[in-house]
Amino acid sequence: MTALHPHEPHGTGLGQRLNWLRAGVLGANDGIVSVASLVVGVAGATTDNAALLVAGLAGLIGGAISMALGEYVSVSSQRDSEHALIAKEREELRTMPEAELAELTELYRQRGLSDDTAHRVAVELTAHDALAAHLEVELGIDQDDLVNPWHAAISSAIAFTAGAILPLLAILLPPAGWRVPVTFVAVLIALAATGFLSARIGGSNPVRASIRLVVGGAMALVATWLIGTLLGATGVV
Repeated sequence: MTALHPHEPHGTGLGQRLNWLRAGVLGANDGIVSVASLVVGVAGATTDNAALLVAGLAGLIGGAISMALGEYVSVSSQRDSEHALIAKEREELRTMPEAELAELTELYRQRGLSDDTAHRVAVELTAHDALAAHLEVELGIDQDDLVNPWHAAISSAIAFTAGAILPLLAILLPPAGWRVPVTFVAVLIALAATGFLSARIGGSNPVRASIRLVVGGAMALVATWLIGTLLGATGVV
């Protein structure tokens, strides 16, 4: 029998790890863009350090909580749906096992197995773990690897905070005349990095993803800076 390659993602836990990474990358990206846009807009209107700090911290704390709640609700709904599907499949196996065996056999036929092989595979998997076999083939669910809403929420909140700290430091540490340019450069570099990372996790084109994030982030920064500058010039703030 051929041994499994140790570097390949076999076994349980992969779904939860990918969910954790996805939430983390998205949270970091949102933290960078939202807080950078906020502090750059305020910097366009005033050079007061206290105002910049308050605005940045408010955006960081509020954004982290919002991201965590959003991820928790979203992933909880997905997990509830998975539990409902598992319960439904378990009940069908209890009340009509012959029909479920025939269904599993047909699903393997549709995957290219011959009639005899499909039936034999269905019978053997049903004898081993009928519920697991049906969940995998019919629904693509692993009951031992369901998404975890707490993992997603905590990951998202931590990542948002980590992403938000970058523009907050970039706007506060440099001299007043350099604040906006330094923040622009730091944010765009960070967005390019998160775009590359998210693309690698998802298996998509990293260059395209990075360019998309950099262009979108630049537009957000320019828009908020112009609005802040306009409001500061008219004496509104």
